[in-house]
Amino acid sequence: MGELRDLYDALGNKTSHIYRKGETIPDGYYPMVVMVVIQNSKGEFLMQKRVESKGGDWGVTGGHPKAGESPLEGIITEVKEELGLDFSQENFIEYDHGCDGKDCYKMYFVQKDVRMEDITIQQEELSEVRWFSLDELKHMVEIRELNEDQISCFIKACHYLDKISE
Repeated sequence: MGELRDLYDALGNKTSHIYRKGETIPDGYYPMVVMVVIQNSKGEFLMQKRVESKGGDWGVTGGHPKAGESPLEGIITEVKEELGLDFSQENFIEYDHGCDGKDCYKMYFVQKDVRMEDITIQQEELSEVRWFSLDELKHMVEIRELNEDQISCFIKACHYLDKISE
């Protein structure tokens, strides 16, 4: 049995409808996807590699909030589940949101120095976690080592970071 998740309308508003992971979603309703870009004080980005059975690609921490969780609560849960880190007191900045016809999404940014030894990866989801420089990530985009959703998230994060540095 899959976990229960809330459904949203095309404007990103939570509805009273809930679905179970794996079920067909009715037309006009969308699941919420949350992602967080974590950047350290050196300007590096924390990326995680999914296990091969989940695609084996690199990406930011993210997932779907459970039914009853707000998107922000959902991303805090994902960070805890996937990385073993408590980000409940962190300053999350929502830098993008919307609905793309497939999902509704919210993208968050957090500035935090995380020591690798403090991370406990979720073995059934992830095979590796590491910090990447901006240049390394740009190269990963060029060689398609990131999937389309991750490239989009990364490009939007770069635009956000450019804006705040002006």
